Amino acid sequence: MRDPNVPESLEGWWILHRMFAFNRRAWDDETAKRRTKFASEATDLFTHLKQRSDGDLALSSLVGKADLMLVHYARRYDELAYAQMLVDKLELRSFLAPTWAYTSVLELGLYDATAKIHAQLERRELVRNTPEWITAFDELLREQEESPHVAPRLWARMPLRRYVCFYPMNKRRGEHDNWYGLPYAERMKLMNDHGKVGRSYHGRVTQVISGSIGYDDYEWGVDLYADDPFVFKKLIYEMRFDPASARYAEFGPFFSGVQFSPEELRIFLEGESVPQLLPS
Repeated sequence: MRDPNVPESLEGWWILHRMFAFNRRAWDDETAKRRTKFASEATDLFTHLKQRSDGDLALSSLVGKADLMLVHYARRYDELAYAQMLVDKLELRSFLAPTWAYTSVLELGLYDATAKIHAQLERRELVRNTPEWITAFDELLREQEESPHVAPRLWARMPLRRYVCFYPMNKRRGEHDNWYGLPYAERMKLMNDHGKVGRSYHGRVTQVISGSIGYDDYEWGVDLYADDPFVFKKLIYEMRFDPASARYAEFGPFFSGVQFSPEELRIFLEGESVPQLLPS
């Protein structure tokens, strides 16, 4: 983008969240033979999608608004569409009614780095938007992407933690409180302070932020993973008091549940117990 008022970002996995209501009564009415066949077919597909080097997949038994959440990672947008088609061709889909979905791309915001890049080019006395300036800007941005601390975050596999929480959000664009009307320095300070709250939960929660401007109804999606579901309440409640959230954030629906492995799909479908998240 190269605009001094717009923070740059780096993108990794394309992400598709799909929520379904599971018709357990209709499933139970099927013969045991057909249930076994349908579960085996779905398990094979989910396992295949999870084990691909250029993608990932996670299943969660949701509590509340829906029954099942399927999250798919892909390196290319087209592969999300293909994965969606593969899932929809399963016999199991006859028992799964879509209730909600969300499309986004894993994103690392670069508020500090963007400001530093513009300042560095200014010190080099390059004229803005000339070919030389654009080349230098892109080289400095590429250095950020190739940093050993950044690349692993863009392409990390889904966290193998028992509990998951997902929600979309916007930055407010109202008549009186408009995030996008704030000066860059003020937005950067607010985001830095906001990040301190999240970092105070390091080790207790793993956070994945994805950008969805142009792809879905909200601007960002947030996935939280933890070994204790109480952490979600504590973290999100504390963040509500931070000015970046208290004044400028708007939230969509929240989904929470229990992650489980594809090998445990039959247990979920049969309702024998809460399926487990097995070591990969």
